[in-house]
Amino acid sequence: MLPMMKNKGFAALAALAIAASAAAPAHAWGKKEQGFVAGALTAIIVDELIDNNRHRNNSPRYVEPPRYVEPPRYVEPPRYRDPAPSYRSVYATPAGQAFNSYSHAERRAIQRSLRSYGYYRGSIDGSFGPGTYNAIAAYARDAGATRNLNSSSGVYSLYDGLIY
Repeated sequence: MLPMMKNKGFAALAALAIAASAAAPAHAWGKKEQGFVAGALTAIIVDELIDNNRHRNNSPRYVEPPRYVEPPRYVEPPRYRDPAPSYRSVYATPAGQAFNSYSHAERRAIQRSLRSYGYYRGSIDGSFGPGTYNAIAAYARDAGATRNLNSSSGVYSLYDGLIY
């Protein structure tokens, strides 16, 4: 409402100025003065018309609505794991070294026990290899003693439990 009153006020002021210039005595206003006033008023009126046109063209534009962003989920931080020693072969593991310290008859007894429990499928030859290692690892996992495979004393306890 305020801009409309402002526009009407300027229009009334311009009309009054034009009317006053025409009613002024001829000797007070020369042609140059009248032209200057008319040009100044014309510039003011044109400026107001342009300014009004700018305000009218500011119609609301399409604004893309904000997209839903899923809040981040809680991710449990990684837990510390005691790094298991890495060996180049199964023969260098504590299980392989402990197995080879037993006598040939004891090694065959260990393989027989692992076969009777369903963990070993190879031949009962008393030699340590990937089949025997996988069987003792599966036995330890099912017995809840996987940490025993990381130390010599733990492996000896597993083997002794299979022999005696």
